[in-house]
Amino acid sequence: MADFDLAIIGGGINGAGIARDAAGRGLKVLLLEQNDLASGTSSASTKLIHGGLRYLAQGSLRLVREALAEREVLMRIAPHLVHPMRFVLPAEAADRPAWMLRLGLALYDHIGGRRTLPGRRSIDFHSDPAGAPLKPQFARGFEYSDCTVDDARLVVVNALDAAAHGASIRTRTRVVRADRAAEWTLVLETRGRRAVATARVLVNAAGPWLAHVAGSVLGLPRPLPVRLVKGSHIVVARLFDHDRAYILPVPDGRIVFARPYGDAFTLIGTTEEDFAGDPAAANVEAHEVKYLCDAMNAYLRRPIGPADVVHAFAGVRALFDDGARLARDATREYVLTLDRGGGRAPLLTVYGGKITTYRRLAEAALARLSAVLPAAPASSASSASSASSPWTADRPLPGGDFAPGHDADLAAETRRSWPFLAEGHARRLVEAYGTRVRDLLDGIQNVNGLGPCFGADLTGAEVRYLMQHEWAETAEDVLWRRGKLGLVLGREQRDAVGRFMTDTVGAPQG
Repeated sequence: MADFDLAIIGGGINGAGIARDAAGRGLKVLLLEQNDLASGTSSASTKLIHGGLRYLAQGSLRLVREALAEREVLMRIAPHLVHPMRFVLPAEAADRPAWMLRLGLALYDHIGGRRTLPGRRSIDFHSDPAGAPLKPQFARGFEYSDCTVDDARLVVVNALDAAAHGASIRTRTRVVRADRAAEWTLVLETRGRRAVATARVLVNAAGPWLAHVAGSVLGLPRPLPVRLVKGSHIVVARLFDHDRAYILPVPDGRIVFARPYGDAFTLIGTTEEDFAGDPAAANVEAHEVKYLCDAMNAYLRRPIGPADVVHAFAGVRALFDDGARLARDATREYVLTLDRGGGRAPLLTVYGGKITTYRRLAEAALARLSAVLPAAPASSASSASSASSPWTADRPLPGGDFAPGHDADLAAETRRSWPFLAEGHARRLVEAYGTRVRDLLDGIQNVNGLGPCFGADLTGAEVRYLMQHEWAETAEDVLWRRGKLGLVLGREQRDAVGRFMTDTVGAPQG
């Protein structure tokens, strides 16, 4: 009998989402990640939960409808990580007349079942603060709603919920070889030590490493129809005072987002170009920085240049290769292919997907696998009775069990219970952990109980919590994925975090 019903290669948003869904249905799940959770593409997004206005213009109505419906779900189940934001579109820059933009935004407002977000409106840039950063030739525009997300933390909380339902989460674990017979036999390597696990079904959700896993690990005879597309982002000091974002058309037919990022920065992205090589080595190139600066400078009164960039990051997406000539035109629809094995163990391969629709992708994956997975036991931890029962839309993710829009109330409650916390510190903890902030601070009586402060209110107590409960093992895990404090801490402070983690007694779970 196999050790696991389902083994998943890849600890990004798709793998973690599938693990959560499957474990909650009572299946025995193993999630394998060669590095840290969300260490690849899933921490290199534009950090938006959105329908994709550009995809609507391309006629991808089904994709947009599904994404907008998921926007509502994610605001409900992860209110600490998914927050509403208004987006500003200059009318003069678009390649369509104003009436067509207005009609498109009306459709965008209605096809996804918008309930709580405010709808579209017209803007006079001469009187609205959104016009202040823009060149004077931009006189009018439109504003509509979408959401932001902490992408890497969304991955982590899905893994946390999977673990709470019994899944085994193994980070820093590489699949060296996978032998396929009546079940999968996986040879695993963790910090130089090897082990073996068996599974009835295998899911390849390795993202940009999809083809490598298929060829070098699984030994499949034919290359996968996968297209690697790199997207790069830059971060600069805050470009505007208000809290809205911009969606800016670019002459090549793409769009660039410029959105508030933390309290002091603006995030600008993304590029799209075909990629070849090792995804771990993907870097932001000089021509991409110029592209993004030029895109912004077509709109901004005060231009920016490469010298203004304080941080940059790139991610590689593994899209299904539909033969599109340009990277920007390749399908963004997720594609799931099931090889039932012909008497051997089944294999599901996951292509593409958006962070917005990861939960629907997971449901679709479990639906495809329903014929080859066992029925969940009646006594399983979730209310699901079989592998065909979706459940994740109605259950808050860890920390998300409070009413959307009530972050400030939770932060105020946190300060009442721990009055030595500064207001900004409490707010940041709530935005990262939601109601789990109570677990993080449990037993701490005064400011000394927080341990050393490394800067930007990051304390030893928080770092220790991340090591013990969220699989964090390195300073990079803490500073760039469990949070984004790497942007504001200096080198000496970052090194101090690493030394503290090395000296701390404690190990990641799983």
